[in-house]
Amino acid sequence: MFNKTVLPNGIRIITESMPYSKVASIGVWLDVGSRDEHDLNSGSAHFVEHMLFKGTEKRSAQEISREFDVLGGSANAFTSREATCLHATVMDSNLPVVVDLFIDLLANSVFAEEEIERERQVILQEINMVEDVPDDHIHDLFAALLWGKHPLGKTILGSHEIVAAMNSAKLLQYKQKYYTTDKIVIAAAGNVVHDDFVSLWQGALDTFKPSGRPALARTAPALLPADRGIYVKPLEQAHILLGTYGLSVIDEDRFGFLLLNVLLGGNMSSRLFQEIREKRGLAYSIYSYIASYSDCGYLAIYLGVDRESVNESLELIHQEISKMQKIPVSITELANARDFVKSGLFLSLENMETVMTRIARNELHFGRYIPLEEVLAAIERVSQEDIQQLSSRIFGRQGLTVAGLGPLEKTGIGSKS
Repeated sequence: MFNKTVLPNGIRIITESMPYSKVASIGVWLDVGSRDEHDLNSGSAHFVEHMLFKGTEKRSAQEISREFDVLGGSANAFTSREATCLHATVMDSNLPVVVDLFIDLLANSVFAEEEIERERQVILQEINMVEDVPDDHIHDLFAALLWGKHPLGKTILGSHEIVAAMNSAKLLQYKQKYYTTDKIVIAAAGNVVHDDFVSLWQGALDTFKPSGRPALARTAPALLPADRGIYVKPLEQAHILLGTYGLSVIDEDRFGFLLLNVLLGGNMSSRLFQEIREKRGLAYSIYSYIASYSDCGYLAIYLGVDRESVNESLELIHQEISKMQKIPVSITELANARDFVKSGLFLSLENMETVMTRIARNELHFGRYIPLEEVLAAIERVSQEDIQQLSSRIFGRQGLTVAGLGPLEKTGIGSKS
C-alpha cells in the first residue's frame, strides 16, 4: 500500500508498505545533482554528499561509520547528474535508529576543514581511478562530446582543479542553496507503518524551512551536431561509445524507448550482442543503454574490441541501426523484449531498495505514485510500428556521436590526444 504525506514546510514523505517483509529500505532523496553546477563549482554536489558523513555536531565521522555498521544491512549514498541520495536497508526494528542518523547528517553536518582536506584526497583518488578504467572513462568522454559546455557534459566527480579549491564555505553555500525543502523526498519501502514513519521525521524536520526563493529552474541542453573524439592511449583494447539524443524520463514514448534499447543491445538476445559477439566473436563486451533525464536523454552503444576490429564492428552497428529504421521487428522479437522487461519489473519487487528507489523517482519526476499495472499496460501497448517510428525519430535525426579511447592511431576514424 502506498501513502504520501507532505509536511507543512514542503518535504514529501512517501512509503510503500509490505508487511510480509522483515526489512525496510529508506532513502533521503534530494532533487539536486551535477547538472545543477557551473564551471567554477563542478563536483560540489558529490563533495557535499561525501561531507554529510564526515562529522556532525554530536557524532564524529568514525562514530557515524560505526553506527551504520552496527545496524547491519547496508547503507550508502550516491550523486548522479540529477539527484543525491542517502539510503539504507535495515531490519524494521532499526528504523528509528537509522532515521535519527539521517536527520543528524542532514541537519547537523559541520563540514570541518580538516575533514574536507582528508576527503578531498579521497575524491581526487576517485577521479584518478575513473580515468584509469577506460570502460568507465569513455562514458565521461562521450558525455562531453554529446552535451558540450552544458553541465550534463561535465563529470559528476568534478575536475582536479575545482575539487582542489573546495573549502567549507563554498560547500556549505552549495548545500544551503540546493538542500531546500521543496527538493527533499523521503521514501521507504518494506515493513513500514506510514504514520509511525512520518512521526519519526516530523519534529526534527520542522527546523527545515522553505527557501523563500522561486524554484531553481534547470536549463535544457542544446542539441549539438554529431561529433567525434578519438583519444589515443596505449591500451590493449579499443573502447568505443557511440550514440545520439533520445527521450526524457517523462516522455510519453518512454516505454517504446526502453523496448527499442532492449531489442538493439539491451540483453544477450539483442541484435548487437548476437551479431557482433555471438556470430562473429568481434567483442567480448557489447551493449546499448539509455540515459534519461528530466528534459532530455540519449541512447548509447558501448563496445570493447581489438583495434583491427573497430571499423568492422562499427559498420555492423550501423547496419543494425539501419534495419531497425527500415524493417519492423517481428511479433516474436517484440514479445520477447516485453517479457524481458516485465520479468525485470516483477523480480525487482523482491528487493526493497529497488522498490524504494522506484517510488522516489516517480515522485521526483511525475509527482505521483505509478502503479505497476499502469506500467505493464503501457509496455503492452508498444507496437511494431511504434518501434520502427521511434528508431527513425532517434537515429534519423543526424549521425552518431562517437568517442573512442585506446590504440586507435590507424583506424581511420580520427584522433585526439
